[in-house]
Amino acid sequence: MTTKRWTAIGLAVGLFVLSFLIDGLVTKVNQSDETQNLIGDATTMLFGDSGLTETIVSSGDETKRIALLSVDGTILAGQTESLFNSAGYNHEFFMEQLEAVKQDDSIKAILLSVNSPGGGTYESAQIKDKLLELKESTDKPLYVSMGNLAASGGYYIAAPADKIFASEETLTGSIGVIMSSTNLSDLYEKVGIEDTTIKSGQFKDIGSSVRPMTEADQDILQKMVDDSYERFVTVVADGRGMEKNQVRELADGRIYDGAQALAVGLVDQLGYQEDALTALQKDFQLTDAEIIQYAAGSMPFSSLLYSKASQLLAPEKTSMAALEQIATQFGTSASPKMMYLYGGE
Repeated sequence: MTTKRWTAIGLAVGLFVLSFLIDGLVTKVNQSDETQNLIGDATTMLFGDSGLTETIVSSGDETKRIALLSVDGTILAGQTESLFNSAGYNHEFFMEQLEAVKQDDSIKAILLSVNSPGGGTYESAQIKDKLLELKESTDKPLYVSMGNLAASGGYYIAAPADKIFASEETLTGSIGVIMSSTNLSDLYEKVGIEDTTIKSGQFKDIGSSVRPMTEADQDILQKMVDDSYERFVTVVADGRGMEKNQVRELADGRIYDGAQALAVGLVDQLGYQEDALTALQKDFQLTDAEIIQYAAGSMPFSSLLYSKASQLLAPEKTSMAALEQIATQFGTSASPKMMYLYGGE
């Protein structure tokens, strides 16, 4: 066997032995407080910590706090981390943060930083609904600070905010819905590949890449996109206090820089995150508030070792699995997916 394979086997054996050592310590040692702490630290390192933790960004009054939240990356569920790769946006983690803010009476306001090209219609709607639920049930003010990019789904989740800040160079807008597919039927014919799909109904393979899209197919998918678009328009109209016809004039998919967005009413003020925070503190008498952020629980060391061992044993397979996961999240050529996603990404 190769050196890489021996290394991977060694990592797996080491993990197996380490897990037994930790288990033995937990069950056999007469635990003093110090021993319990040591074992707790070792167990956390090995098995990870799934709970949310708080980090104090700025000290202040603990009875009235501001939560800094962030959506950074494409808004999709199921993105994972490995030893040498960060998944970026973590949908499950972000939803946990929103629930934590809702339940914590000491948190009096939220500043949400958005740096995203958008993403899935489902995930974006889930965030929007949770933000509206949070606002309605707690009356906690929500300010949004846009980063480099807050387009499509990134704007969708920002729209319900009480006040939106963007820099002059921010790209935002791209209000609309996109569903992409690829027709490979001519290529299949040229290379001699024949489709043998068996289906129970006329539209069971709608959006398939192995046949041309019919007019009836297109009508069905267009109706879905139009309905999703109308929901987007409603979210913007309600959030920005605009008429729907006014929003539709802006919502042809185009992007705006921050200054343009301010001129047409999509944002409230030009500025960066620190400007949004200062305004939030001043507007709601929170200048002495403690400012916090949430952090996710640590990734299990066992998962890191398993990931590394997998990469060593079958690097090609590991890479292909990662690519397939990404492709599936965006929809595949055989099953296109509606997205609130900036088309330039």
